[in-house]
Amino acid sequence: MIEFKKLEIKEEGNRFQRLVRKPHTKKTLVYILIGAVAGFLFYFFTEGMHMDAMPGREIIQSVAVGAFFGFFVTNSPCSRGRC
Repeated sequence: MIEFKKLEIKEEGNRFQRLVRKPHTKKTLVYILIGAVAGFLFYFFTEGMHMDAMPGREIIQSVAVGAFFGFFVTNSPCSRGRC
């Protein structure tokens, strides 16, 4: 007769905590932040305006585009070796 041992698996934290602890998630967040900063710097240096004269909407658009590029760099199929 074969006896089986019961395997007990305990989850460590909630779903959000497990997601944040993954190395790929950390890398993605870092690249999004770098992309957002790069988007702002690109807008700042190409427009040549003072900070008080810059329209907020255009700044947000540049930061969003930079953040998207940061997200795309870490999550594109080619970055994961699937192309």
